[in-house]
Amino acid sequence: MYGDSVITLKGKILNRNRVIIMKKHLLPLLVAACAVSGTTSLEAKTTAGSNNSALRGVEASSLRKAMDGYARRYDNLRPVDGRFPRDYRLVQLCLLLDTSNSMDGLINQAKSQLWQIVNELSRMNKRGENIRLEVALYEYGNNDLPATSGYIRQVTPFTENLDLLSEALFSLDTNGGSEYCGHVIGSSLNQLRWNSSTEGLKMIFIAGNEPFNQGTVNYEVACRWAAGKDIAVNTIYCGDYGTGIGTFWQRGAVLGGGSYFAIDSDRDAGGIPTPYDDDLVMLNSRINSTYVPYGRVGKESYARQSQQDVNASKLSAPVSAARTASKGSKLYKASEWDLVDALEDRTITVDKLRKEELPEELRNMSPGQLNGYVQKKKSEREEVKGRITELSRKREAYIVQQQKQSGGEQTLGSVILKNLRSRAEAKNFTYR
Repeated sequence: MYGDSVITLKGKILNRNRVIIMKKHLLPLLVAACAVSGTTSLEAKTTAGSNNSALRGVEASSLRKAMDGYARRYDNLRPVDGRFPRDYRLVQLCLLLDTSNSMDGLINQAKSQLWQIVNELSRMNKRGENIRLEVALYEYGNNDLPATSGYIRQVTPFTENLDLLSEALFSLDTNGGSEYCGHVIGSSLNQLRWNSSTEGLKMIFIAGNEPFNQGTVNYEVACRWAAGKDIAVNTIYCGDYGTGIGTFWQRGAVLGGGSYFAIDSDRDAGGIPTPYDDDLVMLNSRINSTYVPYGRVGKESYARQSQQDVNASKLSAPVSAARTASKGSKLYKASEWDLVDALEDRTITVDKLRKEELPEELRNMSPGQLNGYVQKKKSEREEVKGRITELSRKREAYIVQQQKQSGGEQTLGSVILKNLRSRAEAKNFTYR
């Protein structure tokens, strides 16, 4: 004992003199050694007073040194430079998905339940304002990826482009592999542009089915590093709940300030059919006709939108209906390629557009004619969105009722949504 501080190493309580030595000299070395060996468990528990602050400072410094050491060994653990967002309304979700051979079911759940998650988030606000949503995607444990990267790939950095995210999910294939949870968590912490505002919501969801402590990057260091940056690490074990505890998945969540879940990754996640699905799918075609592609990525993005409609429809009618509901929400924005959204967000004006940036059928229009055309499309979209919102509310109420009768389910999407609600409340986000 030393003041109000207690330090345990492998479960043994250290005496006062040894604690003093630990604080001054040994703690940085032990944390670094923990990072390299991947086998040593180091716990520091503090309750109050200046001794606690000093101990936390020593641990933070030691964690930084350990992460710096990893960054010298692996390119994908080097921190990115440049500007980082600062926005109290920003919700950032980072999905770390195991794409080894046994994880086809997990990937299918991610594809199927993306729009369900988006629809839940679309009802969230902060101080009466709509939130901003950014999602990043990593895959790990795939033998098609380089061993020098730890079998890890950043599929997409943080993006607000939901079609791009859907495309990224559908690009995933399973193979292998060697699943290094500490490495992929560390990579996502250092390679993504996380919100610097303490009022934002920052969450990692890592899902897989192999022991959490594999690899040369120690998961304890990575998870503690995340918690120190106010980024909650939520762990999702694909299998038996007790097995996940025994293979350190729960431990990772505790150290990362997050929650632990276990799911059946092979459960069908096609969704609950409702009487409103067909009408929503029909409205999807109508809302698509209101998009006016422009600029360098206009044609490509318009085609991507259509392809993700096809991908959703191949999964099931409920998934397709959920995607339509998302397209009617505030979170589905396309200002980087759609003139309707771009003019509304004031990211561009029609008089500054070059003719070659427009679809061929619009190139002979004057600025006034083009503006009138876009405003007409905007009115059409608002009308369709109103109808989508109306049907989506009825659809959601129907699904909630069906879930009460069936007792619900534990899938990737359901545990993410459960965790989002509790974390959002703690950060003063509210739901409409």
